[in-house]
Amino acid sequence: MPSDYYVAWWNLENLFDEEHSPRRTDKVARVISNDIAGWTPALRDRKVAQLASVIAQMNGATGPDLLGVCEVENRFVLDLLAAALHDRLPGRQYGIVHADTDDARGIDVAFLYDPSVLQVPAADAVFFHVVMRRNATREIVQVNFQTHLGRTWAVFGNHWPSRSGGQFESAGYRQIAGETLSYFHQRVLEIHGPEAAVLVMGDFNDEPFDTSLVTHALSTRQRQRVIEADTPRLWNLMWPVAGIPEGSFYFNNEPNQLDQFLVNANMARPTSPLRVEADTVEVLHFPGTVDPGVYPKPRPFGGMGKPIDQTGFSDHFPIGVRVTENP
Repeated sequence: MPSDYYVAWWNLENLFDEEHSPRRTDKVARVISNDIAGWTPALRDRKVAQLASVIAQMNGATGPDLLGVCEVENRFVLDLLAAALHDRLPGRQYGIVHADTDDARGIDVAFLYDPSVLQVPAADAVFFHVVMRRNATREIVQVNFQTHLGRTWAVFGNHWPSRSGGQFESAGYRQIAGETLSYFHQRVLEIHGPEAAVLVMGDFNDEPFDTSLVTHALSTRQRQRVIEADTPRLWNLMWPVAGIPEGSFYFNNEPNQLDQFLVNANMARPTSPLRVEADTVEVLHFPGTVDPGVYPKPRPFGGMGKPIDQTGFSDHFPIGVRVTENP
């Protein structure tokens, strides 16, 4: 019998620890001191509860098997989120892989996974790949999960450098991130064999058609080109979604599809043992998460210098997809 995995990704919009957290470095405290003023434990816990209420509705209200997240400050807030999910989903006891990166604002990338279906077999199954730039930024997180059928499944979590300072002025940083991802995609195939399955997810701060993803990460909208390529390429599953009027993130009321899933040839073939179900990709909307105004954008929780709406969630919508594994 085939196995089914539900995978999701969500930018959690500044899930920070409390204002005077003893878990924050002095360096980060200095950088964010003005923005985080007034961020109480009660507000932090309220945001965690709001996020958990959405995640618990995923996958037919059974929760995702694997969830990638970004814009989280530390392991402590991830533990709070995992505990809140366990309260809502007693059958889930999520494990956590967290990269404590050198980002200037202290925001990280992480995975929550269900150990009953996916395992992280050893410490050397987790890698944090540095994206080189003048200013500190998030690392690309690679986890070599082992499925419950015993296959290695390399998953990359990404939060590429932002468009702060201008989309085109900052483009070079995301191009470097694309090159870094492409390099380690190829390394997976060299180390784990040419049949290794690779899934990439993240907030790329670029659209599927931008140079960082097409030219540098070697992604394409063409499934067959990925399957037939001599050089390892990635099939970007978000092209159809990018063609609809809505997006996963809005800037000045313009929709953007910055949150994306990509897979390599070993997940793209119809006969692949670990196969992505491309027609299941979706931007996830749940009751209350869509702004009731003219534009169907996400409802942010706010904070970090922005107005707080305690009935909000995040400034990004989550995305989801299904993966099938055959014996």
